[in-house]
Formats: sequence, C-alpha cells, structure tokens
Amino acid sequence: MKYQGLALSGEERRAIAEYLTGRKLRAPLVINTIGNCVRRPLPGDPRAGPLWNGWGPGIENTHVQSAEQARLTAEQVPHLHLKWAFGFPDATSAWAQPTIAAGRLYVGSQNGTVYALDATSGCVMWTFAAQGGVRASISIGPRLHPGSAQQGFGKAASRPAGYAAYFSDQKGLVYALDAATGRQLWIRKVDDHPLVRLTGSPTLYGDRLFVPTSSYEEGGKPPGYACCTFRGSIVALNAQDGEIVWKSYTIPEEPHLLRAYADGTELRGPSGGAIWSAPTIDVKRGALYVGVGNTYSGHAQPTTDAVLALDLKTGKMRWARQMAPSTPDVFGCTPGDVNCGERAGPDFDFGASPVLATLPGGRNLVVAGQKSGVTYALDPDRKGETVWQYRAGGGSGLGGIQWGIAADAERVYVPVAEIYAPMPGGLHAVELATGARAWYAAPEVPVCGKPSRACSSAQFSAVTAIPGIVFSPSNDGEVRAYSTKDGHIVWKFDTNREFPTINGLRAKGGSMNGPAPVVAGGMLYVSSGYGVFGLRPGNVLLAFGAD
Repeated sequence: MKYQGLALSGEERRAIAEYLTGRKLRAPLVINTIGNCVRRPLPGDPRAGPLWNGWGPGIENTHVQSAEQARLTAEQVPHLHLKWAFGFPDATSAWAQPTIAAGRLYVGSQNGTVYALDATSGCVMWTFAAQGGVRASISIGPRLHPGSAQQGFGKAASRPAGYAAYFSDQKGLVYALDAATGRQLWIRKVDDHPLVRLTGSPTLYGDRLFVPTSSYEEGGKPPGYACCTFRGSIVALNAQDGEIVWKSYTIPEEPHLLRAYADGTELRGPSGGAIWSAPTIDVKRGALYVGVGNTYSGHAQPTTDAVLALDLKTGKMRWARQMAPSTPDVFGCTPGDVNCGERAGPDFDFGASPVLATLPGGRNLVVAGQKSGVTYALDPDRKGETVWQYRAGGGSGLGGIQWGIAADAERVYVPVAEIYAPMPGGLHAVELATGARAWYAAPEVPVCGKPSRACSSAQFSAVTAIPGIVFSPSNDGEVRAYSTKDGHIVWKFDTNREFPTINGLRAKGGSMNGPAPVVAGGMLYVSSGYGVFGLRPGNVLLAFGAD
C-alpha cells in the first residue's frame, strides 16, 4: 500500500487511513501554524544571489556547485553544524531536493504541500497545496507580462512580470506559481494515462519548461489490469501559460492488443520507456538529453534502457544509445504470470539525469550512470558514440547507480547502491577524460544498527560536489563529505534521530534515497527519510552552516 499511496495527497491518505481504521486522525497539517515568518518581496532577480536552481544546479545537471555560489570551502566543511530542522507533515519520505534562490528555499513534500522557506532560518514564507505529492525539484524563472509578445525560444523575458516557481506532481500535473507569494499562475495536465507520475524534475530553459513523464505501471498491478499502455515522454510547455508546444514519446509506436486471455485480461504493448529524472540541456547543440527506463511489454524497444538526444525546438529524436539489452520488465511482476513476461528483465534503467560535462579544453561529454552499475561517457558530436565506460558495481533493480552522479572538469563522482551485495555502497572517482579510476572509497559500516536491506551503506542518492568536497547521503541515514583529492571522509552527520523543528512538528531522519545535498550561500541542505521498498521512513529537512 505504501507504493500505491505515493500518488495520493496527504488528505487522501488520511481519508483512507480513517476509513480502514475507523479512527479519526488529528487535524490536517497542511496549513503551518508555527514557524511562520513575515512575507517580504523578492529582491530583484532571484537568480542573482546564491543559487541552486532545479535539479542541476544548472541545466547541464552536473551536480557541481561553484565556489562563488557555494560560499562554503573545503576547509570549512569539517566545522559544519546543524542550524535548523524542518518537519514535513503527513509524510514517511523526505524525497524532494530543495531549490535556493533570493534567500529562499523552495521544496515540495510527499503530501503535496509546497513550501517557500527562509533559507537562513527555515521559517515559512508561504505554502501551496498541490493535488499530488511533489517529488520534483522546483525551477525559478522570469515570467512575461500578460499579453506581451513572446521573446522567442531560449530567450528570457526582458521585462519580467515577477518570477515564477515551476514544478510537477505525482498525478501528472505541472504548476507555475508566483515565486513571491505562492499564488497559482497556471496548471497543466501533461499526460492522461491513469497511472502517470512525474518523478523527474522539469528543466526550465528560456521560455520553455521541459517535463519528463514516468508511470506507476512500473509497480505491481491488480488482477485483470491490461498491462501495459504507458509510454514515457518529454513534454515541452510554454512557460508563460503552460500550453503544450511539443510532446515526444520514447517509444514511437502506440500500445495495441497483443494477447487476450480467457478471463478477459488483455496484454498490450509496446510500452514503457519512463523518464525518471530531469532532462539535460545542451545550448550549444540545441539538444536535450534524457535517460530512459525499461520496456514494460511487447518487443524490447531500442530506445529503452538508453540515453536519447532530442531536438530542443521540435522534440525530434536525433540519436539513441541503448546501453543494455532491454528485456521487457515490470517491477512487481512474477515471470510467466498474466501480464508479465516469460522472464524478468535486468531492470537496468537510466534513473539518473545525464550530465553534460566539459573538459578543460572545452570538449563536451555526455556522462550517464545506469542501474547496471556502469557509467558511460558519450560523444554528443558523434551521435552518442561511447568514449569510455566504467563499471562501479554489478547492478540490479535497487543496485548500480540510482539517482545521480556529479562531474566537474576533472572527475566524475559515482555512488553505487548495490543493495544486494555483501557490503553495499561505495563512492568512485573517475577521470573525466579517460574513464580511469582516480580513487575508490569503500562503504562505511552502517550507523543505523544491524545490517539489513533497511539499514545498509547503499548510496542510492544523487551526490553533490563543491571545490574539494563531494557530499553523499547513505541508506544508513548518514551524510558524508569526501575529499575530492583521495576520497577520505572529512565530515559526517548521523540523521537517525528525532529533531526539534522550526515548524513544531515531530520529525526524524531515516534512509536517504533520491535527492542530493544542496549547497548555496554557505549552507548545506540535506533531506532524510524514505519509507518505501522496505527502507526506513523519515520526514526531515536539515540545514547546516559552518559559522
């Protein structure tokens, strides 16, 4: 039920819980009553100050923060200490990565509440109730005056009518809010499939918002369900009004009836190709790169378990590079059962965003980590031809590289989950130019207790680098800072406890799976808790400083 409940808002989950138990739960906690702060206008362009915007922190999705934006040095990291904690109500997972802009922190939550907090103190500026849980990072950008002419693709507004916060939810809806007040500007449904979900963060570039789609068809389904009919896609929206500019599917062919069973059950396909992560923008080539998941049904599709390049203006596919045999696979299916394949696929999704990395000489590489445990460097000027590949782990559905790597001008930092290995986890540093190993940091002994699936050193989450340091959260509930020089740990913090919170809610840390640490303006922000797939729940956002 935890997995099926991910698409529900906090109010909907409360209603189900009250119906099943016959007990009235305490009053909903969507409206904050403690820890509110005085609203104030955004100071000019919110992107001018310390900034981490969207998943990236930029459109290249390098997960590297510059010294200028970080304002946190490697020498200061050992002195980081907790400054405040914020608790998410109605939540068993703190699954969203914050955005920092104009001294504010924007973050979504499992129950659908979106918050604008003061980035320094954690007090609440405003809240907004989305219709589904919000896992995607929020992007901040200018919006045009109503009725004014478009600036043209890739152009920012010359006279913005304020600034907007763009994000998506677990019901297939995309929103634009006034970044200063939280007032809704527009809302758009980007896919009508009943099991659509939006886990990957939309990427904002100029006057376009590029939205990836994924689906709950990747999870278990009830008997009689016609599996499968979902196709992953990228949807380009006009950022001014939310109108769809183009939509490009990862599988060109529409699903059709493949087989009908005596009990009325139907098997349909081809399907699958979910995009779980944020699109990456290549301005120089006018391209967009995405990592794609499994084929669900029908013949294995050459555009699944692959990295795709699309044209930014039209959405037309330029090239596709499949990195593992895409045997049809649906998570939760038993091979041979109705609506399941004869054998399970390897579940070698690309769950992490591709990185557009730049070598010191200016050459670009598209670097992508896969759940197979392999990281690939592709040449964007040769239709994604492989330049090098590096194996960091054996891979599995909950193994390999799950949510994200980081890449600076010299090295790529690769965390591995390897949940089923005798000793899960580990962090690899790989030379960007050659794919050779620079160093390897072995997994730590779990701090959460006796090793198990719920308490292991698997490093599911995306990582973040600043000059001299790479931050990596762990399934055991500890976040660690590694030296980029040789991989030794210079700082760590155990989140496995309850925290007093700014907003007065009970909050605790747990497993870490998904969002990377965020660094901006001298602060480090870390989300803790992931109560799905047998991992340990939690509902806290932690803020650290080194003063």
